[in-house]
Amino acid sequence: MGRLALAAGASLARTAAALAPQFARSVISNAFQPDVYGPRLAELAIQTSTEGAPVPIVFGRMRLAGQVIWAARFTETAQTRSAGGGKGGPKITEYSYALSFAVGLCEGPIAGVGRVWANGEPLDTGAITMRVHTGGEDQAPDPLIEAVEGAGSAPGYRGLAYVVFEDLPLDPYGQRIPNLSFEVFAASSGGDQPRMEDLVEGVCLIPASGEFAYASEEVVREIEPGFDRTENRHTLRAPSDFEAALDDLQARLPHCRSVALVTAWFGTDLRAGECEIRPGVETRDKETRPLSWSAAGLDRSTAHLVSQVDGSPAYGGTPADATVISAIRALKARGFAVTLYPFILMDVPAGNGLPDPYGGAEQAVYPWRGRITCHPAPGQAGSPDKTAAAAAQMAAFAGTVDAGDFQIGPDSVSYSGPNEWRLSRFILHHCALAAAAGGVESVIIGSEMRGASTVRDGAASYPFVTELKRLAGEARALLGPQTKISYAADWSEYSGHAPADGSGDRIFHLDPFWSDPDVDFIGIDWYGPLADWREGGGHADALAGARSIHDRAYLGGNVEGGEGYDWFYASEADRDAQVRTPITDGAYGEPWIWRYKDLRAFWESGHHDRIGGVRQPAPTAWTPRSKPVRLVELGCPAIDKGANQPNVFIDPKSSESFAPYFSTGARDDLIQRRYVETLLDYWAPANGRNPDSPAYAGPMLDLAHSHVWTWDARPFPEFPAREDVWTDGPNWRLGHWLTGRAGQSSLADIVTGLANRAGLDALDTSGLDGVLAGYVVDRPMPARAAIEQLGRVFGFDIADRASGPACVPVPTASAATPISAAR
Repeated sequence: MGRLALAAGASLARTAAALAPQFARSVISNAFQPDVYGPRLAELAIQTSTEGAPVPIVFGRMRLAGQVIWAARFTETAQTRSAGGGKGGPKITEYSYALSFAVGLCEGPIAGVGRVWANGEPLDTGAITMRVHTGGEDQAPDPLIEAVEGAGSAPGYRGLAYVVFEDLPLDPYGQRIPNLSFEVFAASSGGDQPRMEDLVEGVCLIPASGEFAYASEEVVREIEPGFDRTENRHTLRAPSDFEAALDDLQARLPHCRSVALVTAWFGTDLRAGECEIRPGVETRDKETRPLSWSAAGLDRSTAHLVSQVDGSPAYGGTPADATVISAIRALKARGFAVTLYPFILMDVPAGNGLPDPYGGAEQAVYPWRGRITCHPAPGQAGSPDKTAAAAAQMAAFAGTVDAGDFQIGPDSVSYSGPNEWRLSRFILHHCALAAAAGGVESVIIGSEMRGASTVRDGAASYPFVTELKRLAGEARALLGPQTKISYAADWSEYSGHAPADGSGDRIFHLDPFWSDPDVDFIGIDWYGPLADWREGGGHADALAGARSIHDRAYLGGNVEGGEGYDWFYASEADRDAQVRTPITDGAYGEPWIWRYKDLRAFWESGHHDRIGGVRQPAPTAWTPRSKPVRLVELGCPAIDKGANQPNVFIDPKSSESFAPYFSTGARDDLIQRRYVETLLDYWAPANGRNPDSPAYAGPMLDLAHSHVWTWDARPFPEFPAREDVWTDGPNWRLGHWLTGRAGQSSLADIVTGLANRAGLDALDTSGLDGVLAGYVVDRPMPARAAIEQLGRVFGFDIADRASGPACVPVPTASAATPISAAR
């Protein structure tokens, strides 16, 4: 062993001696090899503002380039690494650069900035520091500019909207400032009447379905090893679609302080006794991280599998429980009052083969939840209506789950009750989620169940209403006294039931619920018509003097007037011919009981049922003026004549897909805007039409917690443009979405704004219809020239009249053909 060691040592010594000269040459060579330095900037050429360049004036939404108005000296960062060759070898030093600078955009104030592009490509603003100054007249200097220029030496750029970039990396852009452009949203301006953006205080937040649609963090799906696809981030403006949509909501609707978070489970059958309501998923085969889908104790393998249309899921899946909890917290952190709004989507596909309670060959395709009823339905042969069998079906639909079946943790909910998937489990699970999230302002325990609420088990007894009362009590046990609880009745349901059976009955069937001590307000999904408009000038409302369907005075006269208040159509034939039957009540002088639009009389009056047409001497349990009214939903589709029938929508997959009465089917963003503006402005407390209650501190109609349908958690324009991601994108064009429409400017507002700048305050723009996504004045021109330019596009002239100058539409012939009003 010693000899082996000695031999090995001698061998190593000879090898070292032989290599020593070579090693020495290598060391000497490396010692004299120069280090390598990358290119450096001595100075940075930047684009500066042009002397005397005009400051653009923006209306609506426009894309602007802007001008650099300030820049600090660039910052240099050196990174040194070894070039190889071992210790003591040469080094490579590379330099990267960043720049802080400001870009002037347009005259302020603006509502905000949306997307940003650098060299034509979307800029990930979530990965950089970018501050927007909206251009108010009291605008303070940017803190970075002030730090560089010195206190008292930095301009505030008052009246100028601008953006500050702090240490924007220049490496991706060839060590220069990229060509930047900005999506600018103007603030409300022009016009002498409140705009939608000034009036909306609450919105419903959808899509209701979407497994991770409400997640604040990005969730990715594994497609194959090493390849992921995002589930919920299709924008570079925020860490998730949800967060981007909330940013947009706060910018576009600055007075919105209440959000109804809509979350969907899936109904399986229109027969109440057979209908289950379950959480659903889009596919069984999906691996996601960092969140995995789970709802109500189910995973992908056990949840309801959503049906398909043309190879794609008919709906998105139920939002995961964890995302509902996080969404509630995120909304509250932004200062919103949260209404949790559990929503039933009926997953009844074509070819379902299910017996139809309404007598059809099979149940209608993807129907409205308001069609759920007893089997057969009231009025059908063999219906159990008015019998104990109807009560049994309603009890089966409601289920037996109670508050004690839920255990609430700080971030989760568990369940130990009966193995059933009925209404009570659906609603109470959401109440438990609200409690786990730290509480919400209110919870809706059901909505638009008109077919169920009007089923009777006796002459004037409504078993589903009894089930709703029980459910309100169980919800109270989970939520405590601080949370408001109610049901969202359909606008045709809230005020009573008048069965079409010739009985003469008129029963305030929901009064036992409205008067229940666990119910805090009357909730209504409000889609009452504000128009009865037809093509041409020969129909009744035009002949009565209304200028157009967009006329706010005309629409305002129908809030407490018109169809559903002064008169009704007894048949579709009468509607076609405009044969209007006055609403009267000769026997008892209470015509308001037949007026579904008479909120005021319903709220301030005692309620007496009519049995067999006879007014009952004793009133119901409702106490006049005792509780506020909230419009849980309100809105109008962006379609021609939307105000004629604002409750309908276009969705080709659904049997409920209709255009409004006498619509041409053309898109009309303005009628949506006018409907919302008219309804909210009419009831605004300052206008004196919304009476105060002596029983509680507040007005009849609680607009602060009323919600316009709808804002989408999928941000515009990614939704609706990304049809490869969201198959319902085409529905946006004619639908109820405010997303993508809030922030537009009406033609009248733009013309008024231009005229006011030139001192033409007397210009009458009341005859103008039209809405623009955006308009910019980007060069000096007379106000009249800008107005005349708009007139050539939109067909109006400026005329001098005895009352003063006015914008007068140029008559045009309409070639549009109305869609049939048949239903």
